[in-house]
Amino acid sequence: MTEMNLTRVSELSSAVLDEVDRAVVGKREALRLVLSGILAGGHVLMEDFPGLGKTLAARSFAQTLGLDFKRAQFTPDLLPGDITGSFVYDQREGEFEFRAGPLFAGMLLADEINRTPPKTQAALLEAMQEKQVTVEGRTFQLPRPFHVLATANPVEYEGTYPLPEAQLDRFLMRISFGYPTLDEEWEILSNRMARQREEQTLEPVVDPQTLLAMQAAVEATVVDESVGRYCVALTAASRTHSDVLMGASPRGALGLLLCARAYAVIDGRDYVTPEDVKAVAVPVLAHRITVKPELWMSNASGHSIVESLLRTVATPSAREHLVADPTTGA
Repeated sequence: MTEMNLTRVSELSSAVLDEVDRAVVGKREALRLVLSGILAGGHVLMEDFPGLGKTLAARSFAQTLGLDFKRAQFTPDLLPGDITGSFVYDQREGEFEFRAGPLFAGMLLADEINRTPPKTQAALLEAMQEKQVTVEGRTFQLPRPFHVLATANPVEYEGTYPLPEAQLDRFLMRISFGYPTLDEEWEILSNRMARQREEQTLEPVVDPQTLLAMQAAVEATVVDESVGRYCVALTAASRTHSDVLMGASPRGALGLLLCARAYAVIDGRDYVTPEDVKAVAVPVLAHRITVKPELWMSNASGHSIVESLLRTVATPSAREHLVADPTTGA
């Protein structure tokens, strides 16, 4: 794998976002967050109402990143073997052979993941965490890179199942796109009329080996201790908030650190600031927080709690988090 400097990673990241922007209109910041999750080596859950571009975003990232793309439609009758694969008897050879499921891809779109029962949702856990699947006692390694971009409808939407907390915790980020503005919605319609067909094909910007090199380069990003401790303080504060039944685990603090590094690199920097942590805090922490059940009629949510923490947890001063930067001479 070829080594890559952070400047090149930033340039390629901007090119990827520019290409995805052609398909997913007006969602640059949300797309930047998704790419941050991918560069950090994680999986991303996109939760929003139908028709807001979640599936399109996943397919667009697969195309621009040059990844083998497979889609699994999660339905109430989907079985674990339908996504992991299973052994099938080969009459010609007289033995069982393994036929891989859609998990064996560079990027899996787990479409409407919360429309299938928890047993099948749980089949993703090993794949997402260990990058492998076990079928009938045999373990199979998944390709590298391997990323899951899952889509989900809001839990109040008809025909949905809540995702288990353990599985939610495996998603590095949860992101919502939201409705477009009127101008953005007209641009979507205008683009569709201009290309005169439904599908939209994007050009690959990188290939799988280049993506692995980009992910490796992100590991070189400098994180000052004060910024790392800020990640820890935000996560720890989520466990003591008065509205919280269960706060974020240390995996949440690690997620903050990893995503903030990737976010900084996309921005063209080789060091992380508290503002990078704040930019990724809601998508990294909100889905890891369980609100007390008696507050279900209030406005309390993981999102509002994280925003409250960002206002109350002390931010490191510029002097504390400034690191050696050749452009400043510090």
